[in-house]
Amino acid sequence: MTNNHSFNSDLTYNDAKVRTEVILETSFTKEIRILLKKGQAMREHKAPFPIIVHLLEGSIDFGIEGETHKLTKGAILTLSGNVPHDLLAHEDSVVRLSLSKLDKPERVEDVAQKS
Repeated sequence: MTNNHSFNSDLTYNDAKVRTEVILETSFTKEIRILLKKGQAMREHKAPFPIIVHLLEGSIDFGIEGETHKLTKGAILTLSGNVPHDLLAHEDSVVRLSLSKLDKPERVEDVAQKS
């Protein structure tokens, strides 16, 4: 059985904070959408398990252990667990974050709330 889900519907940005939402959960992964308005950031944090970050729209700086990587629409990267990283949006951006099934979406929401 398949369910349809979309990272492109209901793109309602929050002017006050980064918005996160679980779009899809499978037996092996959790797919999170992160909406960042231009100028919004997620402070440095770590994921306990490896992640995949895919920029669907926009432009962001993705900091990894103090080194900045400029990501534009379509860019995708992987990151090992427990590696410090941060994000800064240069324009309204849509990020697809793939988490391990063992990770918690609430952890991502907590980072967004405190950034």
